[in-house]
Amino acid sequence: MEHRELKKLVQLMNDNSLVELEIEREGERVHLRKADPTGGQATMVPMGGMPMHAMPMTGAPAAAAAPEAAADAAPAVDPNLKEICSPMVGTFYRRPAPDQDAYVDTGASVSEDTVVCIVEAMKVNNEIKAELEGDIVEILVEDGHPVEFDQPLFRVRV
Repeated sequence: MEHRELKKLVQLMNDNSLVELEIEREGERVHLRKADPTGGQATMVPMGGMPMHAMPMTGAPAAAAAPEAAADAAPAVDPNLKEICSPMVGTFYRRPAPDQDAYVDTGASVSEDTVVCIVEAMKVNNEIKAELEGDIVEILVEDGHPVEFDQPLFRVRV
């Protein structure tokens, strides 16, 4: 996306008092979010399969990736392991309510229609289904933590 288009999007956000804006066009996705809802600087967060750091739109250099990220870049591939990924940006919850049990725990068997968690986005709780059959072997996100689009939430042995 060109700098001119980004400036127009930021102006649109400011004119309409928007705090956050996400646009997908021709395979390119841009997520804009103001750092401070009271009128602070907007940031651009590229979306995709890999989590990326927010980049200031002023052209300042992006923050360097953490050294741990490099170690995770090439894990051993097990063809029997599949991931359940977040279909949206939001907050991950393992249980329907704080006083209730988690939807699934490590070792649980799931089917395509099994609800595995909730991702809360814009005050709406969205039930996330496994969409595959197998056993949960790893829960990758802590309860109550933010998640990005397409971020892996669970590993399942199929």
